[in-house]
Order: sequence, then structure tokens, then C-alpha cells
Amino acid sequence: MSEAGAPAPSPHLRHLQTTLRPPLRPGARTERAMAILRKPTVATISGTAAFTIRGERASDVAAREALLDASFGDNRHLRTCQRLRDGQIPAEGLALSALSQEGRLVGTVRLWRVSAGGVPALVLGPLAVDPSCRKLGIGAALVRRALAAAKAREHGAVLLLGDAPYYGRFGFSTRKTGELRLPGPFEPNRLLALELREGALDGAWGMIVPTGMAAPQRKPRFAARAETGASRRLI
Repeated sequence: MSEAGAPAPSPHLRHLQTTLRPPLRPGARTERAMAILRKPTVATISGTAAFTIRGERASDVAAREALLDASFGDNRHLRTCQRLRDGQIPAEGLALSALSQEGRLVGTVRLWRVSAGGVPALVLGPLAVDPSCRKLGIGAALVRRALAAAKAREHGAVLLLGDAPYYGRFGFSTRKTGELRLPGPFEPNRLLALELREGALDGAWGMIVPTGMAAPQRKPRFAARAETGASRRLI
């Protein structure tokens, strides 16, 4: 008997009640996922916060560029994958920073919109971690957070150029990249992919090309000054 004195529902009725619950409205799962992802990820070691992951901010740019220079060298802009990033901005919500307890930027990762032989996808990279923090699991945490954010935003697949032994733990492999090409020299066994939606890369073949939004053009300082001077003369 139930607390009100009425007979308790049978197991079969309880099953029907569970089965016939109204479905979530469209987009509810994504909204719920994004609400979770908006909260910073805090990783702890022995009860102490070791680092925090959050969305990249404009104030991170200088430290991010210095970290990338230190990690990949002065010629990093000549790498093949850079051709997929030049003149583009990262995919919305998919640029992440890792910060130390003191607020110092110690890790970065960004994802970019591309077409993989006509199939919409993302390219992950560059991923970089400060050498002094490489035993804290920051790189893995950044990748996992980025993939979760990409899936929550309903992207279908992520590509990258990297080492299979490292990225294999996240599910990346060469299984769907054999017919894909990059706009420059690369080692085919390092072109990896992960489907966030089953079958997202089925039939993908051809060149991987950038499809992201163009980065705003910065005017040279002398041009900005000339415009300012002209405006003053018109006032």
C-alpha cells in the first residue's frame, strides 16, 4: 500500500509511467551540457587545486603566444596545419586556457572549423603545456574538455595532426583519414580523427580546407594615426 492508502502501482504500470514521460524539448540536452561546460574545470592533486580550465580571454593572448613560441619554436607559423588557421578565428566556444593556482597561463588548446573533403569538421590544435607543469595532466584535461565542448555544440568530428600513441587514449585513429589530405607536407600516419557523431566522416575524402570566420584585420599603426589626424582636421 502507498502512504495515502491507495494500492501501490504495479511494476508494469511504473514502467509505463517512466516510458511515457514527455520527451525533452529540442536543444534541452545541448543547453544542459553547455551549462555544465560554462563552469571552470578545477583539477586537484592531494586536495589542492593544481590548475583551472576556462574559456580563453583577450587577456590570455600574449601569454598564449609566448607559450606556443616556447613549445613549437619560431617557425611554428610555417607548419602545415597553420594553413588551416591563418586568417581564421577559432570555432565559437572552443578556445580554452589552463591557469595555475597563481593565475598564470600554463596550457592552451583551440579548435577550428574545416571542411574535410566536403564534410564539416573541426581541427584541434595547437595543444601546448608549460614544461614546468607537464606532469599534472593539463594536456589531457584540455583535450577532454575541448572534445566535450565540441560535442555539446553538436560538431560531428575532430581531426588533428599528432602522435597516435598519445591521442589514441581519447579515441583518435587513422581509421577515417586514409582518403584525406592536408594543404602541405604531412605524415599520413599522424593525421587522426575522432567521430563525435557516429558516421560523421563516412565517405570523407579529398583536401581539408579552412571554413571558419575570418579574423578581423588589424590596421597598421601609421594608418590608424593618419585616419585620426584626418578626422581631427574635419572637425
